[in-house]
Amino acid sequence: MTEGSRGEELFTLRHVSKIFRNGDEKVEIFSDFNLSIRRGQFVALMGPSGSGKSTLLNLLGGLDRVSSGEILYEGRRLDQLRENELAAWRSRNVGFVFQSYNLIPVLTAVQNVELPLLLTKLSGKKRRANAKVALQLVDLENRLNYLPRKLSGGQQQRVAIARAIASDPAVLLCDEPTGNLDRSSADGVLQILKSLNEDHGKTIIMVTHDPAAARFASTTYHLDKGQLATLKSAA
Repeated sequence: MTEGSRGEELFTLRHVSKIFRNGDEKVEIFSDFNLSIRRGQFVALMGPSGSGKSTLLNLLGGLDRVSSGEILYEGRRLDQLRENELAAWRSRNVGFVFQSYNLIPVLTAVQNVELPLLLTKLSGKKRRANAKVALQLVDLENRLNYLPRKLSGGQQQRVAIARAIASDPAVLLCDEPTGNLDRSSADGVLQILKSLNEDHGKTIIMVTHDPAAARFASTTYHLDKGQLATLKSAA
C-alpha cells in the first residue's frame, strides 16, 4: 500500500470557488465548496451534465486551478504550487483513466503501459517490469504483445488502467471509465478498480452517470449546481 494509512485525510477542499470566463460572460461552477476525501476511499461522483463533476476531478488532479480557496493533499497546499511543482506532484501521486482509452495504435499493450514511464528515471528493464506487473494486476498478462485493435473495448480500458497505475500512484481519477463499454465489460473494469482499492490501497475518485457503476464505490456524492450531497457512505 502507498505511504500513509487508510482513513487518513488525503484531499481537503476549503471554500473553493471556480469561475470560467468567456469574454464578458462569467460562469460560476463552485462557490464556497468544501470536501474531504480520505485515503483508501472509493468515491463515485454523480450528477447531471454541467454540474461540475469533471471540473472537480480536474481540480483534484491539478489539471485546473481554483479561482479562490484552498486544495490540500496530505496537508500540502496544491493551489500554491508553481506549474512545474504541480506537474511533479501529479506524476508521483495521480493516475488518470478517461472514457476514451487514448492508446497508441502502433504500440503493444505493454509498450502503451510503459510509455509514461519514459518520463521517469527508471531503467529500461525496470520500466518494462513495472508495465508487466501493472498488466498482471488488470488480468492481461497474456495480452502483453497485442496491439489495441486486437483487444476488446474492455481489454483496452484495462490497458489504460494499467498505464495509470504503472508508476504506483496513490490516487486514481477516473472520468466515465465505463462510458464506452457494455454492461459485462463495464462490470469487469469496475471489479478491477474495486480490487485496486480494496487490495492495493488505491484511493479512487470516479465520475459516472451509471448507478450500477456507483454501486462499486464505498461513497457516492451527488453534484448539482456546485452543491454536494452524500447519497451513500460505507460505515
